[in-house]
Amino acid sequence: MKNARLLIVVAPYFKDICDELVAGAAGAIEAAGGTHERIDVPGALEVPAAIAFAAASEQYDAFVALGCVIKGETIHYEIVGWEAARAIMDLTLKGHCIGNGILTVENEKQAWARANRKEQNIGKGAANAALSLFAFRKKFEQN
Repeated sequence: MKNARLLIVVAPYFKDICDELVAGAAGAIEAAGGTHERIDVPGALEVPAAIAFAAASEQYDAFVALGCVIKGETIHYEIVGWEAARAIMDLTLKGHCIGNGILTVENEKQAWARANRKEQNIGKGAANAALSLFAFRKKFEQN
């Protein structure tokens, strides 16, 4: 979507995986004629808050949420994954255009398969979702 301004919000705990997600997202945004900025936050739970703060500024048309949560020995993985997804959905239902690319996986191999631009390319998928939502919102705002 030409001239769309996106903010990519990244929880880079697994830096290499997240950098691959960002590369996929950035490629999709640029291919659509949009522009993007990146900000990093401490963890996946902080991604929705950062999006909410940035959305209030009205500087961006859409957002891409990226990160990676890998299952460990405790339920922390489940709490982080569910709460981040819930908060992102809450923001989306309030009218913000967000593509959720926060991976919730059982191991690093699964994360790489999903992040890799030559495989599942979830970063690209999240950016395309954000761009699609922005296009839908614009369509309905005009009517």
